[in-house]
Amino acid sequence: MESHKLNGIVYSEIRVGIIVSQFNETITSRLLSGAQEALMKVGVPNENVDIKWVPGAFEIPQIALRMAETGQWDALVTLGCVIRGETSHYDVVVNESCRGITEAAMLTGIPITLGILTTENSEQAFERSGGSIGNKGAEASLAAIEMAVLYRAIDTE
Repeated sequence: MESHKLNGIVYSEIRVGIIVSQFNETITSRLLSGAQEALMKVGVPNENVDIKWVPGAFEIPQIALRMAETGQWDALVTLGCVIRGETSHYDVVVNESCRGITEAAMLTGIPITLGILTTENSEQAFERSGGSIGNKGAEASLAAIEMAVLYRAIDTE
């Protein structure tokens, strides 16, 4: 495992928290695998990655805020999957989860990336969690690393 470096910051020094929704776990476990593999490929050691499971996407912002407030992690990754159903529940969960994640990042100054899939059906979710469209968990974890490095670079300027 080779550790990448950007702006003088070695990726193996970055601590990442991953928050994963148990709801739609078939999909979210695939997102988590993608996130873990991506972090490992850029040199973030497993001992620098902490995973927390929450009941659903709606609970993700609550744990993200709590984790970010501790200052233990350089970045947080949120992983979930909300599939549209027959009621407006989808819109409430999607909107409030995204708003809450943004708010937690803004209040704490810790980068928190959005890896919550919002799809029309299960097929779209599978395609975005390791299928033909890639793995959005991997993308969210790499974005988290880039943001953590950028934050550190800005803080040391």
